[in-house]
Amino acid sequence: MSRRAVILAGGMGTRLRPYTLVLPKPLMPIGEYPILEVIVRQLVRAGFDHITLAVNHQAEIIKAFFQNGERWGIRIDYSLEDQPLGTMGPLRLIQDLPQHFLVMNGDILTDLDYTEFHDDHVREDRIFTISSMRREQKIDYGVLDTDADGLLSGFREAKCRL
Repeated sequence: MSRRAVILAGGMGTRLRPYTLVLPKPLMPIGEYPILEVIVRQLVRAGFDHITLAVNHQAEIIKAFFQNGERWGIRIDYSLEDQPLGTMGPLRLIQDLPQHFLVMNGDILTDLDYTEFHDDHVREDRIFTISSMRREQKIDYGVLDTDADGLLSGFREAKCRL
């Protein structure tokens, strides 16, 4: 079975500035490898044979690093946004997507079994399948709730469930 992944790697990396002024966030090193290379290696091990990198900000650096994917034994091509299209907007630019494919962020590491996740989705023939994880995050200063007009509608202290 052929497996295809689209990795969203076009963000500006604003939260990591000033580091992302010279290097795109997906190429930030995590130990021995850039985070995006860790993801590519995981996908190769999971039997994916084609990755499309949806790029924008500093696209040429990402393209120079990954080229056609031959170094990892996988086909890598690119979809270039010439203007920001939002999170899922880049999918509209990719003309050859199969019926079932994996879409993921290029800056999130996980121990998700990509093979099982993809194959379960295909077997069930779902429209889409989302992988997520519940976590608690302690927020020391409370959370302001606002209504549609931006007016304060509540205040929550302590932990928030995400």
